[in-house]
Parts: sequence; structure tokens; C-alpha cells
Amino acid sequence: MVLAAADACEDKKGEDTRILELDAADAGFTDFFLITSGSNERQTQAIADEIELRMKKDFNTYPNSVEGRRQGEWVLMDYVDFVVHIFLAEKRAYYDIERLRKSAQSVDLEQLKAKLVKKTAGVRAKPAKKAVAKKTAKKAGKKTAAKSSPVRRKTITAKKDKS
Repeated sequence: MVLAAADACEDKKGEDTRILELDAADAGFTDFFLITSGSNERQTQAIADEIELRMKKDFNTYPNSVEGRRQGEWVLMDYVDFVVHIFLAEKRAYYDIERLRKSAQSVDLEQLKAKLVKKTAGVRAKPAKKAVAKKTAKKAGKKTAAKSSPVRRKTITAKKDKS
């Protein structure tokens, strides 16, 4: 979702778009900040609209809250896993969010894609291994129980005696 939001910023000509990966110990409320700038209020509002539209269309999700859209000087969109900050250039220089989050690491889009692919592959592989192990254990348990079942042996023995 962060990558889709960053693409929306680029499509609407957002300037100096950056993704900051926040330290979990420092900021437990979100994983990423997406920060971009617009040259005027209309552009910041257009960027916010495009991000919201893509998140709705592609991921069927809406921001938990949106602040500052009407003024357009600093639009903040909270998507829980990431927070989008869309500034006018002057406001961005004044607040300097990147400086406030010293422990955050600036992440290149290509680095983020690689990290997310690796993380997703790791998460998907773990449940599959557990599920296969559980199914194998259940099947092994059923076969062992069937072979050593005293009822089954008696039934087979009784059929042989009648013949």
C-alpha cells in the first residue's frame, strides 16, 4: 500500500517524495511515513485525493483520519500501517519532519520493494510448513490407530472363523 501511495504522489507530480521506515521502539503507532510536497494548495489536495482513490480502488481501504485537506498546507492521512504527510514546500521546510524522526531510516522505493517481497515470502512460507506438518501428523496418527485397533483384529478373526 505504501508503494501504491508513493506512485500516486509521483503521478500527481509530488516533489521530493520520501518514505521513512520508523523504528518500532520509537514510534509504535505506525511503520512508515510517506512525505511529499506540492507547489500549491490545489496540488496537495489533488495528491491526497489520488492516494485516497487508489487505496479505495486497489485495497478497499480508507484512511482512519484525514487532517488539513481543506486548507491544503499540510494534509495528513492515517492508514494505520503508514501515515502520509503532504506539505506545501514552505511548511515542509518549517516543520522538518525528517529531522524530528532521527531514528527513522529513509528507504528508497526499490529497497522497500525488495524488503516487502522478502518479508511476504517469509510470512507465506511459515504457515504452509506448519499446515503440511499437521496434516502429515494426523495421517500418521490415523494409520497407526487403524493397524493396532483391537476391534479391527477381532472382526477379521471372527470372519476367518466363520469361513
